[in-house]
Amino acid sequence: MTRTARELANYLGANLHGDSSVPISGVAGPDRAQAHHLIYLDSPRHEERAARSAALCVLVKPGTRLTGKTILELADPKFSFVKAAQWLMPEPEPRPTVHPTAIIAADANIAGRVSIGPYVVIEEGAEIGANTTIEAFCFIGRGARIGEDCRLHPRVTLYAGVRLGNRVAIHSGSVIGSDGFGYVFGDGRYWKFPQIGTVTIGDDVEIGANSTIDRGSLDATEIANGVKIDNLVQVAHNVRIGEHSVLAAQTGVSGSSTIGKRVTVGGQVGIADHCTLEDGAIAGAQAGIPTGKTIRSGQVVWGTPARPLEKFKEQYAWFARLPELAARIRRLEEGTPK
Repeated sequence: MTRTARELANYLGANLHGDSSVPISGVAGPDRAQAHHLIYLDSPRHEERAARSAALCVLVKPGTRLTGKTILELADPKFSFVKAAQWLMPEPEPRPTVHPTAIIAADANIAGRVSIGPYVVIEEGAEIGANTTIEAFCFIGRGARIGEDCRLHPRVTLYAGVRLGNRVAIHSGSVIGSDGFGYVFGDGRYWKFPQIGTVTIGDDVEIGANSTIDRGSLDATEIANGVKIDNLVQVAHNVRIGEHSVLAAQTGVSGSSTIGKRVTVGGQVGIADHCTLEDGAIAGAQAGIPTGKTIRSGQVVWGTPARPLEKFKEQYAWFARLPELAARIRRLEEGTPK
């Protein structure tokens, strides 16, 4: 779709400086952009790259000028770039079709304009909302429910009874609703604790490739609206994740932990069971949060065991000096002068 700079400025609510007739038909990074691409500049250190770019139209912060460019001034150029990208390059409408190799139970409820790919299996009592796309080799268990405008990429598995809201995207290889890791030791062996709950996922959630979300043991594992989960993330049974929180790759969340709203969890974070991360908390990459610990609202933690960022940096600075300090202690013990 091709728009003019003026049309884009009107859509974004931007102040325009320069040629308002410049055509824009896509987005790109500054180094690979062509004349018809839109780029953005949100830091002075990238100004030279933007100036050298072949792109003729740039989203910038108020007061920024670039010679030879059409400028659209906005408070948050990066966010506006995302909005512009979705407007200029909308996702294609799914073509309603059911592949002849799909296996669909007679009592499954399939709404209009649904696309079902090759070798998909949809079990009895499942419900699929309008405009949803289910790609090749997906499995939808009995009684599972998928909302409208969802997209399941190839080889996604939804166990029985899982609930997805609207506009949910799940990437390849993810498994939603598998049994949680719950066992009780008795009579000389482990007995499996009942895993009879479900998983409920809200609207506008995205789940990366090869991630797993376990069903609740007796209740539900709950993922609220707007949550974004990266690739290779494990969410255990009875976990609750609040609205608009983000979890980066290789994070593991153990059973019955609660993550509040707008929480940021970095890559490879380990959250033990029965932990609480309150609203707005941030756990830095590879942080380890011990069983039952609470991270307070707005707190930033790092390290293992997780501690406030300032304390972590202070302790890490001393840790880096350990070889030097050890050598000094050795000299003192030996009575050697400095």
